[in-house]
Amino acid sequence: MRLTLAVLLAAQPAFGVSLWSSADGSRYWALDTALKWSALSSHAPDAPLLYPKRWSAAALGRGRLALRGQAAADLHVRLAYEQRVRAVSTGAGAGGGAGILVPESRAPYRLRQFDDALAMGENATYRHELDRAFVAWRLGHGELQIGRQAVGWGRGVLFGAVDIFAPFNPLESDREWRRGVDALRVSVPLADRFSLDAVAACGESVDESAFVGRFYGYTGALDGELLLGRRRGDRFVGTAASMRIRGAEMHGELASFKTPATEGGEVVLKALLGGSYAWDTQGGLLLVGEYHFSGFGVSDIAELAAAPYLARLIQGDAQILGRHAGAVQLSQGITGTVPRTLSWLFSPIDGSGVLAGAVTWIFSDALTLAASAYWPYGERPSGAVLRSEYGGGAKSGLVQMSFYY
Repeated sequence: MRLTLAVLLAAQPAFGVSLWSSADGSRYWALDTALKWSALSSHAPDAPLLYPKRWSAAALGRGRLALRGQAAADLHVRLAYEQRVRAVSTGAGAGGGAGILVPESRAPYRLRQFDDALAMGENATYRHELDRAFVAWRLGHGELQIGRQAVGWGRGVLFGAVDIFAPFNPLESDREWRRGVDALRVSVPLADRFSLDAVAACGESVDESAFVGRFYGYTGALDGELLLGRRRGDRFVGTAASMRIRGAEMHGELASFKTPATEGGEVVLKALLGGSYAWDTQGGLLLVGEYHFSGFGVSDIAELAAAPYLARLIQGDAQILGRHAGAVQLSQGITGTVPRTLSWLFSPIDGSGVLAGAVTWIFSDALTLAASAYWPYGERPSGAVLRSEYGGGAKSGLVQMSFYY
């Protein structure tokens, strides 16, 4: 769905409500408003311990205010405040939008969450969150950003090996706003084609923080990056690259994590290999394929509950439950007003997968409507034990309306 999202982002107005600007336009303050409403209906497999009721529904409303300004020639400010209302039908269990709607889990790498409940009921929650709060200084040819910001690395479309801060779930429907992390980020160009980034993302303790350096460069049709640092208790080394080959594109990522002694001190690998090809026809046609390996997954999905890395899966250190996954995505009309996307996410080990389709209607810069369907297949759960990676999912339909001002 990320390709469809790219169209949505391009369709948003570049400037919201102008609050103030100087006579020469060098300083300004502006406010962007976004309202989103999502409704999800699901039919789960016959697994009462996971899904007390097979039919379920969930709704999510999001309101977001984003203040942005240029306080001085070299000083930019960004703030984003969000409120969310979520309601889930009784007995939904794991069918209440898990993996598809925006999660309610704690965001990583925050000194303090600033994500609190305003009201809670048996089947509904009303929360508010400060998701962005940072300033950016232009220092000569470099830049310093400090505060709550979004940091995303890598080349993957649906998966990622080096996207270590707040990665999306491969099936997550709304990827417009990556969750912010509390970070100090310094970017320094070393030459016309090379640059160096350093990021210190702070959690509630040093063991919950990340300190990573990133060297980036490109030449001709090839670009790449090298990453080195410490992520939570892991020592981390990663690399990512992409290359244009005639009309095609190839990309890959590889990361190594040396876990702490408390987890055995082993080396865990993550990898990604993918490619894409675009045709200038039918409003733009784009085909993407990816393979992902995650050493943080389990070799047998039935042993998930006993796996030593279960805590890491919950923390978001892995995007898949198993160790191997593939994805194919075809997007048509990506430059038009009705983009369509077909996706296939699958496990080559147990033969399970999810077929997904999405259609987006872009009525104007301010209004979009999207409809999505998810059809998982594979061996069904036994009691509360999963027998395949995707076969335990619920068949779902989603409608989402977005308004920007």
